[in-house]
Amino acid sequence: MRPVAVLASRVRYEEKRIFAALERRGVPYAHVDTRRFSSELGGGAPGGGAAGAGPRYAAALNREISHSRALYASMILEARGVPTVNRSDVIAVCGDKLRTSLELERAGVPSPRTAVALTPDEGAEAAERLGFPVVIKPLTGSWGRLAAAVRDREAAQAVLEHRAALPSPLQHIVYLQELVDKPGRDIRVIVAGETVVGATYRYADGWRTNAARGARSEPCPLTSALVEPAMRAARAVGGGILGVDLIEGPGGPLVLEVNHNVEFRGFQDAHGEAVDVADAIVAHVLEAA
Repeated sequence: MRPVAVLASRVRYEEKRIFAALERRGVPYAHVDTRRFSSELGGGAPGGGAAGAGPRYAAALNREISHSRALYASMILEARGVPTVNRSDVIAVCGDKLRTSLELERAGVPSPRTAVALTPDEGAEAAERLGFPVVIKPLTGSWGRLAAAVRDREAAQAVLEHRAALPSPLQHIVYLQELVDKPGRDIRVIVAGETVVGATYRYADGWRTNAARGARSEPCPLTSALVEPAMRAARAVGGGILGVDLIEGPGGPLVLEVNHNVEFRGFQDAHGEAVDVADAIVAHVLEAA
């Protein structure tokens, strides 16, 4: 059997669990550091290339933390005929909050009220129309970095003036969401293909509830009211191994975003051995192979 490639430049808790799950199943695998990944293009036979691009792999699991390297590595491997999880189109959508919102909107998935403005000046007007308080988020990024909750126009303008001074044109695109009054927690649902692996509540003192920022995770019961929007969100972005983040709104769960590179240490700690996320991930990759 050809090995499964696991793409990762950093081996974290999650990757160690995945390696162990592969070993338990007797599945050969190769750890591919994307910093050492290259591929020749053009003029060669399909499946040619170097350093990880080629038919030597039965499938590839993309765990790369760099969005750009993850995107292009999946793109290259797909072109070489290697079934890749997650696919490059899924990574492209999930790595861009605007694209994610457009796909959720198209699929009718319930989400917080959201607006986008193409300049910081118009961003202040969009925030006013959306109604304070709002959260100003970067289009790309994770762990709640560079996101700011603002409660009036003056605070919004201060944040947007800073954004306008940043050199990247991408930072000048303003993505806004209403700050929903939630019960001090959000919900992370992990999906692998058509399977809901499980869910956790994530509690934090502030408005950001990312586990990477120290949020506390506890098991969350799976109900149809939670599973249905989570699965619809996962399908909307193209499916795969995904972390769907939801909040409890007044009218029911609302999908905040969908993550293509799922970190699950807090999730695993909360559930213990009752749920094995790494094994569910491996099972889905083997189905794709």
